[in-house]
Amino acid sequence: RKRDVVASRSILIVDDDREIRRLVAAALSEHGMEVTGAGSTAAAADRLSAQRVDLVLLDRMLPGESGVDFCRRLRTRSSIPVIMLTALGEEPDRVVGLEAGADDYLGKPFTTRELLARIRAVLRRAPPARPGETHRLSPRYRFANFVLDVERRLLERGGAAVELTSGEFSLLQALVEHRPRVLSRDQLLDMTRGARTGPFDRSIDSQISRLRRKLEGDPRHPQHIKTVRNVGYAFASEVRREETA
Repeated sequence: RKRDVVASRSILIVDDDREIRRLVAAALSEHGMEVTGAGSTAAAADRLSAQRVDLVLLDRMLPGESGVDFCRRLRTRSSIPVIMLTALGEEPDRVVGLEAGADDYLGKPFTTRELLARIRAVLRRAPPARPGETHRLSPRYRFANFVLDVERRLLERGGAAVELTSGEFSLLQALVEHRPRVLSRDQLLDMTRGARTGPFDRSIDSQISRLRRKLEGDPRHPQHIKTVRNVGYAFASEVRREETA
């Protein structure tokens, strides 16, 4: 008898609903899959860094960083298959998930039979992960007395967390990763538009002002984020990139 493509495959379920994680894990385990769960993208990043994962079931709507943003970030470092799960079933929502790099899209509620069929179809197209293969997502960046940890979505100053909105974090990440390039407002909007921001986070200028208040000793004379008149913004401080093992 031909071996089922899902047998012994490692599946990571990323969903903030614990009951959904439990039910899906139970159903997939019955078909020979090794299943682990994560309630946030930060927890998912930890799982991906620590263990072999053959496929990610990723909820679109998550607290903090959205599933769409996480999928985009994952795609910059890994080709691991992703099936996006969502209660949003309209075509524009499906397109956003697929354009972010998801291999398939499944609306809630779904049956175990349909989920298994989609997992099998995606896994047939993807080679199994090699033993010991992990999917470390991003490095850390150090500047002045700050550490920007992209994987944990965390900014620290002297070991203490600096509170940033999702939009502010994504904006700072874009500036740091493209240093010393000058980025226009349109470019910054395009780089951060997937962030789950509030209605007042959409203005790049407003976010820059708030970031400066949190980063700069004197926001009126910024040292980190410089304004380039009639062009946009650039990150001016020296940045050291650290690869995490």
